[in-house]
Amino acid sequence: MGDWGFLSSLLDKVQSHSTVLGKVWMTVLFVFRIMVLGAGAEKVWGDEQSSMVCNTKQPGCKNVCYDHAFPISHIRFWVLQIIFVSAPTLVYLGHVLHVIHKENKMRQWLNQNGNGVGKVPKYSDDKGHVKIKGDLLASYMVNIFFRILLELVFIVGQYYLYGFVLNPKIECTRAPCPFTVECYMSRPTEKTIFIIFMLAVACVSLLLNVAEMLYLICTRFCCRSRGVKSAPAYTAQSGLNGGSGVQNKGLSLHASGSSKA
Repeated sequence: MGDWGFLSSLLDKVQSHSTVLGKVWMTVLFVFRIMVLGAGAEKVWGDEQSSMVCNTKQPGCKNVCYDHAFPISHIRFWVLQIIFVSAPTLVYLGHVLHVIHKENKMRQWLNQNGNGVGKVPKYSDDKGHVKIKGDLLASYMVNIFFRILLELVFIVGQYYLYGFVLNPKIECTRAPCPFTVECYMSRPTEKTIFIIFMLAVACVSLLLNVAEMLYLICTRFCCRSRGVKSAPAYTAQSGLNGGSGVQNKGLSLHASGSSKA
């Protein structure tokens, strides 16, 4: 497995442009997936094909049986899972950096002209801090949606590829095996523990993404409801003021008419 330093440095930049739940999700990704996968899982698995023992010495039979049982190894599957799940976040980071760069240029143009005429940056400040609203909020929501979708795809895919428990015995009847061959995996219990652990972490990551999506939706609806409630109150107040003005004018006209009479 390659070095995770480049991916970790990119994801670390997203933390300053995420919500609290997004930062917790990033911590789960770093500590319980990338570090555990790099530190422990690789040593547990190693080259599992060479450690598999079959009850035949037919050339090529063990390779075929392993390919039949594991179309892709667990380690490479989890590496792909982490990369694919992190990809939407990296796309969101690209959008944020584009917005910051665009608004920094706008800020420089306003400082050079000095007349205060033009659009004012609304997503970022001078220090590069970003407010998640408008287009950035929509981009962040799309990012979370695809993270949820990809987590579900990989969890279901793991179930259909190998299940959630590693069977120590593999039966194979594919050519060039001369008969129904039985192969045995090394350290099946230890590997099953890692499989269940990585599955549990994926489920926790999925729940964090769902909670963050619901939090953003509820916050958005609360802000809209406050805006809708405040607008009619202002309109009603202005309408009452306008109505009282009309009544006052009517009374003054009536009074002036009576005085003339």
